[in-house]
Amino acid sequence: MERRKFIKSASAAGVGLSILNFPLYGKNSPNETLVAGVMGIHSRGGAHIDAITQLDGISLGYLADVDEEFLNNRLNDVEKKQGIRPKGFTDFRKMLEQKDLDVVFIATPDHWHTPAAIMALQAGKHVYVEKPCGHNPREGEMLVEAQKKYGFLVQMGNQQRSALESIQAIKEIRDGIIGTPYFGKAWYANNRGSIGIGKVVPVKKGLDFNLWQGPAPRTPYRDNIHPYNWHWFWRWGTGEICNNGTHEIDICRWALGVDYPTKVGSSGGRYAYHDDWQYYDTQVANYEFDGNKLLSWEGRSCNDNLIKNRGRGSAIYGTDGTVILDRNGYELYDKKEKMVKEVKVGNRSSSSTADLVGGGNMTTMHVQNLLDGITKGTPLHSPIEEGHKSVLLCHLGNISQRVGRSLECNPKDGHIENDAEAMQLWWREYEPGWEPKV
Repeated sequence: MERRKFIKSASAAGVGLSILNFPLYGKNSPNETLVAGVMGIHSRGGAHIDAITQLDGISLGYLADVDEEFLNNRLNDVEKKQGIRPKGFTDFRKMLEQKDLDVVFIATPDHWHTPAAIMALQAGKHVYVEKPCGHNPREGEMLVEAQKKYGFLVQMGNQQRSALESIQAIKEIRDGIIGTPYFGKAWYANNRGSIGIGKVVPVKKGLDFNLWQGPAPRTPYRDNIHPYNWHWFWRWGTGEICNNGTHEIDICRWALGVDYPTKVGSSGGRYAYHDDWQYYDTQVANYEFDGNKLLSWEGRSCNDNLIKNRGRGSAIYGTDGTVILDRNGYELYDKKEKMVKEVKVGNRSSSSTADLVGGGNMTTMHVQNLLDGITKGTPLHSPIEEGHKSVLLCHLGNISQRVGRSLECNPKDGHIENDAEAMQLWWREYEPGWEPKV
Protein backbone atom coordinates (compact mmCIF):
# COMPACT_ATOMS: atom_id res chain seq x y z
CA MET A 1 0.00 0.00 0.00
CA GLU A 2 1.25 3.49 -0.82
CA ARG A 3 2.78 4.91 2.37
CA ARG A 4 0.60 7.99 2.75
CA LYS A 5 -2.56 5.91 2.46
CA PHE A 6 -1.20 3.46 5.00
CA ILE A 7 -0.49 6.26 7.48
CA LYS A 8 -4.05 7.54 7.09
CA SER A 9 -5.50 4.07 7.58
CA ALA A 10 -3.25 3.27 10.52
CA SER A 11 -4.00 6.57 12.26
CA ALA A 12 -7.72 6.14 11.76
CA ALA A 13 -7.48 2.65 13.18
CA GLY A 14 -5.59 3.90 16.23
CA VAL A 15 -2.29 2.22 15.31
CA GLY A 16 0.77 3.80 16.94
CA LEU A 17 3.20 4.07 14.03
CA SER A 18 6.22 4.22 16.33
CA ILE A 19 5.92 0.48 16.90
CA LEU A 20 6.43 -0.02 13.16
CA ASN A 21 9.84 1.64 13.38
CA PHE A 22 9.24 3.99 10.46
CA PRO A 23 11.85 6.76 10.02
CA LEU A 24 10.83 10.40 10.28
CA TYR A 25 9.70 12.06 7.10
CA GLY A 26 12.10 14.49 5.43
CA LYS A 27 11.73 17.27 2.87
CA ASN A 28 14.19 15.47 0.57
CA SER A 29 11.78 12.57 0.20
CA PRO A 30 8.73 14.10 -1.49
CA ASN A 31 6.83 10.80 -1.64
CA GLU A 32 7.14 10.45 2.14
CA THR A 33 6.13 14.00 3.02
CA LEU A 34 2.70 14.79 4.42
CA VAL A 35 0.77 17.28 2.33
CA ALA A 36 -1.08 20.09 4.10
CA GLY A 37 -3.84 22.46 3.06
CA VAL A 38 -4.85 25.63 4.88
CA MET A 39 -8.39 26.98 4.85
CA GLY A 40 -8.63 30.65 5.86
CA ILE A 41 -5.33 32.43 5.36
CA HIS A 42 -5.73 35.97 6.67
CA SER A 43 -4.64 36.07 10.32
CA ARG A 44 -4.16 32.79 12.18
CA GLY A 45 -3.90 31.08 8.82
CA GLY A 46 -0.68 33.01 8.29
CA ALA A 47 0.70 31.54 11.52
CA HIS A 48 -0.25 28.06 10.27
CA ILE A 49 1.54 28.70 6.99
CA ASP A 50 4.66 29.91 8.79
CA ALA A 51 4.72 26.79 10.98
CA ILE A 52 4.15 24.35 8.12
CA THR A 53 6.86 25.89 5.94
CA GLN A 54 9.39 25.71 8.81
CA LEU A 55 8.94 22.02 9.60
CA ASP A 56 10.37 18.88 8.07
CA GLY A 57 8.09 16.07 6.99
CA ILE A 58 5.29 18.29 5.72
CA SER A 59 4.77 20.48 2.68
CA LEU A 60 2.11 23.06 1.95
CA GLY A 61 0.31 21.84 -1.13
CA TYR A 62 -2.97 23.75 -1.01
CA LEU A 63 -4.50 27.02 0.14
CA ALA A 64 -8.19 27.87 0.25
CA ASP A 65 -9.80 31.25 0.86
CA VAL A 66 -12.98 32.91 -0.34
CA ASP A 67 -11.10 36.20 -0.83
CA GLU A 68 -9.12 36.06 -4.10
CA GLU A 69 -6.86 38.97 -3.10
CA PHE A 70 -5.76 37.27 0.12
CA LEU A 71 -5.40 33.96 -1.69
CA ASN A 72 -3.16 35.27 -4.46
CA ASN A 73 -0.95 37.17 -2.01
CA ARG A 74 -0.47 34.08 0.15
CA LEU A 75 0.24 31.86 -2.85
CA ASN A 76 3.02 34.22 -3.89
CA ASP A 77 4.38 34.35 -0.35
CA VAL A 78 4.43 30.57 0.10
CA GLU A 79 6.08 30.06 -3.27
CA LYS A 80 8.95 32.27 -2.10
CA LYS A 81 9.21 30.42 1.22
CA GLN A 82 9.17 26.81 0.04
CA GLY A 83 10.12 27.12 -3.62
CA ILE A 84 6.93 25.41 -4.79
CA ARG A 85 3.67 27.21 -5.43
CA PRO A 86 0.66 25.61 -3.73
CA LYS A 87 -2.56 25.16 -5.63
CA GLY A 88 -5.21 27.66 -4.64
CA PHE A 89 -8.96 27.26 -4.27
CA THR A 90 -11.70 29.73 -3.47
CA ASP A 91 -13.97 26.80 -2.61
CA PHE A 92 -12.65 24.73 0.29
CA ARG A 93 -14.67 21.73 -0.83
CA LYS A 94 -12.55 21.46 -3.99
CA MET A 95 -9.43 21.29 -1.84
CA LEU A 96 -10.87 18.38 0.10
CA GLU A 97 -11.19 16.40 -3.14
CA GLN A 98 -7.40 16.30 -3.56
CA LYS A 99 -6.33 12.70 -2.93
CA ASP A 100 -2.79 13.54 -1.78
CA LEU A 101 -4.03 15.99 0.89
CA ASP A 102 -3.28 14.55 4.35
CA VAL A 103 -3.81 17.34 6.90
CA VAL A 104 -6.25 20.26 6.85
CA PHE A 105 -5.59 23.43 8.86
CA ILE A 106 -8.71 25.52 9.55
CA ALA A 107 -8.33 29.22 10.43
CA THR A 108 -11.62 30.62 9.16
CA PRO A 109 -14.19 32.73 10.99
CA ASP A 110 -15.60 30.76 13.95
CA HIS A 111 -18.89 29.76 12.32
CA TRP A 112 -16.95 27.62 9.83
CA HIS A 113 -14.71 25.74 12.30
CA THR A 114 -16.87 22.73 13.10
CA PRO A 115 -18.61 22.31 9.73
CA ALA A 116 -15.28 22.46 7.89
CA ALA A 117 -13.56 20.12 10.34
CA ILE A 118 -16.35 17.53 10.03
CA MET A 119 -16.17 17.75 6.23
CA ALA A 120 -12.42 17.25 6.37
CA LEU A 121 -12.77 14.19 8.60
CA GLN A 122 -15.38 12.76 6.27
CA ALA A 123 -12.94 13.27 3.39
CA GLY A 124 -10.32 11.22 5.25
CA LYS A 125 -8.06 14.05 6.46
CA HIS A 126 -6.41 14.81 9.78
CA VAL A 127 -7.38 18.23 11.16
CA TYR A 128 -5.81 21.16 12.98
CA VAL A 129 -8.70 23.49 13.86
CA GLU A 130 -8.32 26.88 15.45
CA LYS A 131 -10.00 27.74 18.70
CA PRO A 132 -12.83 27.93 19.40
CA CYS A 133 -13.56 24.47 18.05
CA GLY A 134 -17.21 25.37 17.57
CA HIS A 135 -19.52 28.35 17.22
CA ASN A 136 -21.75 26.92 19.96
CA PRO A 137 -21.65 24.09 22.53
CA ARG A 138 -23.38 21.52 20.35
CA GLU A 139 -20.85 21.98 17.56
CA GLY A 140 -18.04 21.09 19.94
CA GLU A 141 -19.88 17.94 20.90
CA MET A 142 -20.44 17.10 17.23
CA LEU A 143 -16.77 17.49 16.42
CA VAL A 144 -15.83 15.11 19.24
CA GLU A 145 -18.39 12.65 17.89
CA ALA A 146 -17.04 13.02 14.34
CA GLN A 147 -13.45 12.43 15.43
CA LYS A 148 -14.46 9.21 17.15
CA LYS A 149 -16.53 8.08 14.17
CA TYR A 150 -13.98 8.73 11.42
CA GLY A 151 -10.84 8.09 13.47
CA PHE A 152 -8.52 10.78 12.10
CA LEU A 153 -6.69 13.08 14.49
CA VAL A 154 -8.05 16.49 15.47
CA GLN A 155 -5.83 19.00 17.29
CA MET A 156 -7.31 22.29 18.52
CA GLY A 157 -5.20 25.42 18.20
CA ASN A 158 -4.71 26.31 21.85
CA GLN A 159 -0.98 26.29 21.17
CA GLN A 160 0.18 27.12 24.69
CA ARG A 161 -0.48 23.46 25.49
CA SER A 162 2.70 22.73 23.50
CA ALA A 163 4.87 25.37 25.22
CA LEU A 164 7.61 23.51 27.12
CA GLU A 165 7.49 25.95 30.02
CA SER A 166 3.72 25.55 30.37
CA ILE A 167 4.03 21.78 30.32
CA GLN A 168 6.70 21.99 33.00
CA ALA A 169 4.63 24.36 35.16
CA ILE A 170 1.58 22.10 35.02
CA LYS A 171 3.70 19.09 35.92
CA GLU A 172 5.09 20.89 38.96
CA ILE A 173 1.59 21.94 40.01
CA ARG A 174 0.50 18.31 39.67
CA ASP A 175 3.49 17.32 41.81
CA GLY A 176 2.31 19.64 44.60
CA ILE A 177 4.59 22.66 44.21
CA ILE A 178 1.76 24.94 45.44
CA GLY A 179 -0.05 22.34 47.50
CA THR A 180 -3.62 21.79 46.38
CA PRO A 181 -4.59 24.19 43.55
CA TYR A 182 -8.09 25.54 44.11
CA PHE A 183 -8.48 28.83 42.20
CA GLY A 184 -7.44 29.82 38.70
CA LYS A 185 -7.67 33.43 37.47
CA ALA A 186 -7.37 34.05 33.74
CA TRP A 187 -7.26 37.44 32.04
CA TYR A 188 -6.83 39.19 28.71
CA ALA A 189 -6.59 42.91 27.95
CA ASN A 190 -6.42 44.83 24.69
CA ASN A 191 -7.22 48.30 23.39
CA ARG A 192 -9.50 47.66 20.43
CA GLY A 193 -11.17 50.61 18.73
CA SER A 194 -14.76 51.02 17.66
CA ILE A 195 -16.06 49.04 14.67
CA GLY A 196 -18.55 51.79 13.90
CA ILE A 197 -22.00 51.47 12.42
CA GLY A 198 -21.75 49.37 9.28
CA LYS A 199 -23.41 50.24 6.00
CA VAL A 200 -24.79 47.79 3.47
CA VAL A 201 -22.45 48.05 0.49
CA PRO A 202 -21.58 45.96 -2.57
CA VAL A 203 -19.53 42.89 -1.73
CA LYS A 204 -15.79 43.46 -1.93
CA LYS A 205 -14.44 42.55 -5.36
CA GLY A 206 -13.10 39.00 -5.41
CA LEU A 207 -14.88 37.94 -2.21
CA ASP A 208 -17.38 35.07 -2.37
CA PHE A 209 -19.56 36.33 0.46
CA ASN A 210 -22.12 33.58 -0.02
CA LEU A 211 -19.46 30.93 0.63
CA TRP A 212 -17.92 33.11 3.38
CA GLN A 213 -21.28 32.91 5.19
CA GLY A 214 -21.51 29.17 4.50
CA PRO A 215 -23.43 27.57 7.43
CA ALA A 216 -24.66 30.93 8.80
CA PRO A 217 -28.06 32.33 7.80
CA ARG A 218 -27.71 34.82 4.96
CA THR A 219 -27.50 38.55 5.55
CA PRO A 220 -26.43 41.49 3.36
CA TYR A 221 -22.75 42.42 3.21
CA ARG A 222 -21.71 45.37 5.37
CA ASP A 223 -18.51 47.37 5.35
CA ASN A 224 -17.43 46.52 8.93
CA ILE A 225 -17.47 42.71 8.87
CA HIS A 226 -14.59 41.41 6.74
CA PRO A 227 -11.80 40.53 7.38
CA TYR A 228 -11.73 40.73 11.21
CA ASN A 229 -14.70 42.36 12.88
CA TRP A 230 -16.94 39.32 12.38
CA HIS A 231 -15.53 38.27 15.78
CA TRP A 232 -17.95 40.63 17.53
CA PHE A 233 -21.19 39.52 15.81
CA TRP A 234 -23.33 36.66 17.15
CA ARG A 235 -24.00 35.36 13.65
CA TRP A 236 -20.34 34.50 12.93
CA GLY A 237 -18.17 35.15 15.97
CA THR A 238 -18.01 34.12 19.62
CA GLY A 239 -16.70 37.24 21.37
CA GLU A 240 -13.45 37.90 23.19
CA ILE A 241 -13.96 35.11 25.71
CA CYS A 242 -13.70 32.55 22.88
CA ASN A 243 -11.36 34.61 20.72
CA ASN A 244 -8.62 35.03 23.34
CA GLY A 245 -10.07 33.89 26.65
CA THR A 246 -10.01 30.28 25.45
CA HIS A 247 -6.23 30.19 25.87
CA GLU A 248 -5.99 31.33 29.47
CA ILE A 249 -9.19 29.60 30.57
CA ASP A 250 -7.75 26.41 29.11
CA ILE A 251 -4.52 26.85 31.09
CA CYS A 252 -6.47 27.32 34.33
CA ARG A 253 -8.68 24.31 33.67
CA TRP A 254 -5.58 22.25 32.85
CA ALA A 255 -3.81 23.36 36.02
CA LEU A 256 -6.83 22.78 38.27
CA GLY A 257 -7.44 19.35 36.77
CA VAL A 258 -11.16 19.97 36.20
CA ASP A 259 -13.53 19.16 33.35
CA TYR A 260 -17.15 20.41 33.40
CA PRO A 261 -18.54 23.05 35.79
CA THR A 262 -21.43 22.86 38.21
CA LYS A 263 -22.24 26.59 38.09
CA VAL A 264 -21.45 29.47 35.70
CA GLY A 265 -22.10 33.18 36.09
CA SER A 266 -21.10 36.19 33.99
CA SER A 267 -21.26 39.98 34.24
CA GLY A 268 -20.29 42.57 31.67
CA GLY A 269 -21.40 44.49 28.62
CA ARG A 270 -20.45 46.69 25.71
CA TYR A 271 -19.21 49.77 27.58
CA ALA A 272 -16.47 51.48 25.60
CA TYR A 273 -18.36 52.41 22.41
CA HIS A 274 -21.85 52.52 20.95
CA ASP A 275 -21.53 50.65 17.67
CA ASP A 276 -22.36 47.34 15.98
CA TRP A 277 -20.28 45.25 18.39
CA GLN A 278 -22.80 42.69 19.75
CA TYR A 279 -20.67 40.80 22.28
CA TYR A 280 -18.98 42.30 25.36
CA ASP A 281 -15.87 44.46 25.56
CA THR A 282 -15.80 43.87 29.32
CA GLN A 283 -16.68 40.54 30.91
CA VAL A 284 -16.03 38.67 34.14
CA ALA A 285 -17.07 35.02 34.12
CA ASN A 286 -16.89 32.67 37.10
CA TYR A 287 -16.97 28.86 37.08
CA GLU A 288 -17.47 26.50 40.00
CA PHE A 289 -16.44 22.82 39.89
CA ASP A 290 -16.82 19.78 42.07
CA GLY A 291 -14.00 19.38 44.57
CA ASN A 292 -14.08 23.04 45.71
CA LYS A 293 -12.38 24.40 42.58
CA LEU A 294 -13.04 27.87 41.15
CA LEU A 295 -12.04 29.54 37.87
CA SER A 296 -12.50 33.19 36.94
CA TRP A 297 -11.90 35.05 33.66
CA GLU A 298 -11.59 38.81 33.22
CA GLY A 299 -11.68 40.14 29.67
CA ARG A 300 -11.17 43.78 28.70
CA SER A 301 -11.13 44.29 24.96
CA CYS A 302 -10.95 48.08 25.10
CA ASN A 303 -8.73 48.80 28.10
CA ASP A 304 -5.29 47.24 28.13
CA ASN A 305 -4.27 48.07 31.70
CA LEU A 306 -2.07 45.19 32.82
CA ILE A 307 -2.73 42.61 35.52
CA LYS A 308 0.39 41.39 37.31
CA ASN A 309 2.39 43.29 34.68
CA ARG A 310 0.89 41.19 31.90
CA GLY A 311 -1.62 41.82 29.16
CA ARG A 312 -2.69 38.21 29.35
CA GLY A 313 -1.97 35.33 31.69
CA SER A 314 -3.14 32.88 34.30
CA ALA A 315 -2.65 32.74 38.05
CA ILE A 316 -3.04 29.40 39.82
CA TYR A 317 -3.58 29.72 43.56
CA GLY A 318 -2.93 26.79 45.90
CA THR A 319 -2.82 26.01 49.58
CA ASP A 320 0.97 26.49 49.65
CA GLY A 321 1.67 29.11 46.99
CA THR A 322 0.89 30.61 43.60
CA VAL A 323 2.07 30.10 40.03
CA ILE A 324 1.77 32.96 37.53
CA LEU A 325 1.85 31.52 34.03
CA ASP A 326 1.87 33.14 30.61
CA ARG A 327 3.37 32.60 27.17
CA ASN A 328 6.71 33.90 28.37
CA GLY A 329 7.16 31.29 31.12
CA TYR A 330 6.09 31.15 34.74
CA GLU A 331 6.85 32.41 38.24
CA LEU A 332 6.43 30.57 41.54
CA TYR A 333 5.55 32.46 44.73
CA ASP A 334 5.29 31.22 48.28
CA LYS A 335 2.45 32.18 50.63
CA LYS A 336 4.31 35.32 51.69
CA GLU A 337 4.34 36.54 48.07
CA LYS A 338 8.07 35.90 47.72
CA MET A 339 9.19 34.72 44.30
CA VAL A 340 11.05 31.45 44.74
CA LYS A 341 11.40 30.39 41.10
CA GLU A 342 11.29 32.00 37.66
CA VAL A 343 11.35 30.27 34.27
CA LYS A 344 11.34 32.51 31.19
CA VAL A 345 11.56 32.03 27.43
CA GLY A 346 13.78 34.44 25.50
CA ASN A 347 12.98 38.11 25.66
CA ARG A 348 9.39 38.14 24.35
CA SER A 349 6.90 40.23 26.28
CA SER A 350 3.66 38.49 27.21
CA SER A 351 1.76 41.40 25.65
CA SER A 352 3.78 41.62 22.44
CA THR A 353 2.03 41.69 19.07
CA ALA A 354 3.21 38.16 18.25
CA ASP A 355 1.75 36.84 21.48
CA LEU A 356 -1.57 38.61 21.00
CA VAL A 357 -1.91 37.14 17.50
CA GLY A 358 -0.87 33.76 18.87
CA GLY A 359 1.99 33.13 16.47
CA GLY A 360 5.59 32.29 17.15
CA ASN A 361 7.29 29.13 18.28
CA MET A 362 4.34 27.73 20.23
CA THR A 363 2.32 27.31 17.06
CA THR A 364 5.20 25.53 15.35
CA MET A 365 5.56 23.15 18.29
CA HIS A 366 1.80 22.55 18.37
CA VAL A 367 1.80 21.68 14.67
CA GLN A 368 4.81 19.42 15.21
CA ASN A 369 2.91 17.62 17.95
CA LEU A 370 0.10 16.89 15.48
CA LEU A 371 2.60 15.61 12.91
CA ASP A 372 4.16 13.36 15.55
CA GLY A 373 0.69 12.09 16.38
CA ILE A 374 0.08 11.21 12.73
CA THR A 375 3.45 9.60 12.00
CA LYS A 376 4.53 8.19 15.36
CA GLY A 377 1.40 7.82 17.45
CA THR A 378 2.50 10.52 19.91
CA PRO A 379 -0.37 11.67 22.17
CA LEU A 380 -1.77 15.05 21.14
CA HIS A 381 -1.33 17.96 23.51
CA SER A 382 -4.85 19.20 22.75
CA PRO A 383 -7.02 16.41 21.35
CA ILE A 384 -10.45 17.70 20.43
CA GLU A 385 -12.20 16.15 23.44
CA GLU A 386 -9.98 18.30 25.71
CA GLY A 387 -10.24 21.38 23.52
CA HIS A 388 -14.02 21.12 23.57
CA LYS A 389 -14.13 21.17 27.38
CA SER A 390 -12.27 24.48 27.56
CA VAL A 391 -14.24 26.09 24.73
CA LEU A 392 -17.48 24.98 26.37
CA LEU A 393 -16.59 27.06 29.43
CA CYS A 394 -16.32 30.11 27.18
CA HIS A 395 -19.66 29.41 25.52
CA LEU A 396 -21.31 28.96 28.91
CA GLY A 397 -19.94 32.34 29.97
CA ASN A 398 -21.55 33.94 26.92
CA ILE A 399 -24.84 32.12 27.48
CA SER A 400 -24.96 33.23 31.10
CA GLN A 401 -24.31 36.80 30.01
CA ARG A 402 -27.02 36.71 27.33
CA VAL A 403 -29.76 35.35 29.60
CA GLY A 404 -28.67 37.54 32.51
CA ARG A 405 -28.39 34.88 35.21
CA SER A 406 -26.22 32.11 36.57
CA LEU A 407 -26.43 28.64 35.09
CA GLU A 408 -26.60 25.33 36.89
CA CYS A 409 -24.67 22.70 34.92
CA ASN A 410 -24.34 18.94 34.87
CA PRO A 411 -20.75 18.14 35.92
CA LYS A 412 -20.79 15.07 33.65
CA ASP A 413 -21.19 16.93 30.36
CA GLY A 414 -21.65 20.65 31.11
CA HIS A 415 -25.26 20.71 29.93
CA ILE A 416 -27.41 23.48 31.41
CA GLU A 417 -30.03 22.20 33.82
CA ASN A 418 -33.48 23.57 34.69
CA ASP A 419 -33.25 26.50 32.24
CA ALA A 420 -34.89 25.84 28.88
CA GLU A 421 -34.28 29.38 27.63
CA ALA A 422 -30.54 29.14 28.24
CA MET A 423 -30.36 25.63 26.79
CA GLN A 424 -31.83 26.94 23.54
CA LEU A 425 -28.50 28.73 23.00
CA TRP A 426 -26.71 25.35 22.99
CA TRP A 427 -27.36 25.22 19.25
CA ARG A 428 -27.82 27.68 16.43
CA GLU A 429 -29.95 28.26 13.34
CA TYR A 430 -28.23 27.26 10.08
CA GLU A 431 -28.68 28.28 6.49
CA PRO A 432 -30.93 25.59 5.00
CA GLY A 433 -28.85 22.86 3.42
CA TRP A 434 -25.72 23.78 5.40
CA GLU A 435 -26.49 21.97 8.65
CA PRO A 436 -23.42 20.01 9.81
CA LYS A 437 -23.96 16.26 10.12
CA VAL A 438 -21.69 13.66 11.64
